[in-house]
Amino acid sequence: MQKRDYYEVLGVERSVTEAELKKAYRRVAMKHHPDRNPGNAEAEARFKEANEAYEVLSDKDKRASYDQFGHAGVNGSAGGGGHAGFGDVFGDIFGDIFGGGRRSHVQRGSDLSYTLELSLEDAVRGTVVKIRIPTRVTCENCDGTGARKGSVPENCLTCGGAGQVRMRQGPFAVQQTCPRCHGAGKTIKDPCHVCHGRGAVQENKTLSVKVPAGVDTGDRIRLTGEGEAGMHGGPPGDLYVQVAIKVHPIFARDGANLLCEIPISFMDAALGGELEVPTLDGRVKLKIPPETQTGKLFRLREKGVSPVRGGATGDLLCRVVVETPINLTRRQKELLTEFRDIEESDGNRQNHPRKTSWFDGVKNFVDSLKS
Repeated sequence: MQKRDYYEVLGVERSVTEAELKKAYRRVAMKHHPDRNPGNAEAEARFKEANEAYEVLSDKDKRASYDQFGHAGVNGSAGGGGHAGFGDVFGDIFGDIFGGGRRSHVQRGSDLSYTLELSLEDAVRGTVVKIRIPTRVTCENCDGTGARKGSVPENCLTCGGAGQVRMRQGPFAVQQTCPRCHGAGKTIKDPCHVCHGRGAVQENKTLSVKVPAGVDTGDRIRLTGEGEAGMHGGPPGDLYVQVAIKVHPIFARDGANLLCEIPISFMDAALGGELEVPTLDGRVKLKIPPETQTGKLFRLREKGVSPVRGGATGDLLCRVVVETPINLTRRQKELLTEFRDIEESDGNRQNHPRKTSWFDGVKNFVDSLKS
């Protein structure tokens, strides 16, 4: 009988992704699995057909050959309805259902995360910070083996050191985690008295973290091999240092730019003047032109941050805020009253164009409601 197209067998398009392919195979295989269809020869045939199709299409090289030459391109490499390679495919897809899955007794350690709070100055200029973290490190007493000095872990008698056992279900073989060693492949008859057979102990570790200039909140610094120790001699994980910038009393950061608000008196705003403003490199003079309005933004070029990933240095953006004076003396009140009287006697329209325009708009709105 002529073989069906593998994509048709799994019910997918030829442009299917790897994840979609796996999902489709699982759906078809579960539907026709012999355990769900005992004695059904057609279901068993469909199950074998799906397994053969997935075995080819899940392999990039075989899939490319099949796409170009069809079944002739993979003749002899697929299952052909038999059981070649079935254990691998079945174990990968259904290992979680039947409790299987391959586990090595050598396991990589877990990655760790640490939040590092920095001042804005340290983040912009870069610094070196010492941190202290609790972590699991390789037991020095047993060199990570978990066994007492002078002894070594022995191969598990149940699985022979493989960490998994094979069970038969009809014509099919299913791999499961070894119930005796729980996938380690080794058993320890005489455990280390320090780590109690775990191969690692808990302790605090002090590390120096080199913070590059220009980091910002959310950036991560990776310290390779500084995570938790691996199990049974496995490699350690990594430590990820997450940067968080503390609130600054003067500046706020926006990417490569720095922002600050500068309060000025209404006399300086009206008459103009020169102010000293802070930057991260020291004070600079800022010229305030006459008739400056509150909210006016002044840009100091290249007084911001040089980004950690490169690019142009940002600017310092200074926003002036006109401050109304408080706690006035009697003489100050007299002078301000005199100033207000002079403004009102002159019509006050030229001195306050925004105020005049606003009140004109209010008047027009009110008149429109009356008409």
